[in-house]
Amino acid sequence: MTHRDRSLSVAGLARVEGEGAMHVRVRGGRVADVQLEIYEPPRFFEGFLRGRGHTEVPDITARICGICPVAYQLSACAAIEDACGVTVGGTVADLRRLLYCGEWIQSHALHIYLLHAPDFLGYDGAVEMARDHRWIVERGLAIKKVGNRLMEVIGGRAIHPINVRVGGLHRVPPASELRALIDPLRRALADAVSTVDWVAGFDFPQFEHDHELLALVQPGSYAIESGTPRTDRGLVFAVSDFERHIIEEQVPHSTALHARLAGRGRYLTGPLARYTLSRQWLSPVAREAADRAGLGEQCRNPFRSIVVRAVETVYAIEEALRLIAAYQPPAAPAVPVPARAAVGFGATEAPRGTLFHRYGLAADGTIATARIVPPTSQNQASIEDDLRRFVEGRLELSDHQLTHDCEQAIRNYDPCISCATHFLDLTMLREA
Repeated sequence: MTHRDRSLSVAGLARVEGEGAMHVRVRGGRVADVQLEIYEPPRFFEGFLRGRGHTEVPDITARICGICPVAYQLSACAAIEDACGVTVGGTVADLRRLLYCGEWIQSHALHIYLLHAPDFLGYDGAVEMARDHRWIVERGLAIKKVGNRLMEVIGGRAIHPINVRVGGLHRVPPASELRALIDPLRRALADAVSTVDWVAGFDFPQFEHDHELLALVQPGSYAIESGTPRTDRGLVFAVSDFERHIIEEQVPHSTALHARLAGRGRYLTGPLARYTLSRQWLSPVAREAADRAGLGEQCRNPFRSIVVRAVETVYAIEEALRLIAAYQPPAAPAVPVPARAAVGFGATEAPRGTLFHRYGLAADGTIATARIVPPTSQNQASIEDDLRRFVEGRLELSDHQLTHDCEQAIRNYDPCISCATHFLDLTMLREA
């Protein structure tokens, strides 16, 4: 079986956000080609933003993704505020971080329990898993509910929050609304710790990658809404320099661009990168859970990313409790952000990885240029490389089993395909 030509295809990937397919071609016992095809229609958000006012950006970018809207809102706000020379600090900045904690909690819980765990337990999906393990699925939904509630209280609603504005928030919650979340968060913390122990017991394939890892780093804190881009191989650059270091290229088989580090090649962003670069700044309970799960100083097995996401869920809940305990309503929900002609850059850590935004503004605040570089497009080349090596070591498997295993391997990265689709350059060749 290992020496015949084979072609494996998945026409529509299940349990990922968006539409994509996978194609693997084996020739002469070797993997000749792997393509993670993203065929979701282009969504033109960068085009939509041009000509709009700088204060409109958070409400527009929130619609890029229903799972990680806060990531797009706060990356956009950071870039607009950078262009206008404004810094948002103090309690308002803490509230933004708290809102982002809610997104991490709900997104990670969704991935762990409903999208990824069924692979390890031998189920087609969460519905089938719930028939045998109802209490497990209910635990995951309970954790997700707490994250959603955080987003509702601070963001106005859980999907496409409406309370984020350039310069801060439209409204800040009274302390009583946040204190009401303490007991649910404490229960969720216990469930999240149990989740780490649960997923650490899964049977993980022996597989490791060698990608350069990139994430934001904020010494003294596990980076979420701000930080400096760093890699595990010593590259450090300012967010304002990301376009010099991150090169996006169009590939024929995908409506998402592929990214590489200039002069260095493919790289990976996301939970494994964050954990490797910032493990020392995890909260005590999260670090203890990571140690108990056997993660060590770094994690390079993408199948164990589910464990890292569980650890990050513990961290996000602990961080939320810390921020709520220290909360005193600020005097104002936002600071003025007067328009000016400038270019601004922003980056945050979406649940799936580092997200970069750049906006060029005219003097009246009209957006002249926009660029958004989402995590999935940054990771696509590394995902394909992992699939190539993963298949190489398993060619003795049947086509059915190998296809199933490749689907599971893709879900390791929790790809957000809808976020990654860009418009394509069109070249017309007309012959007489």
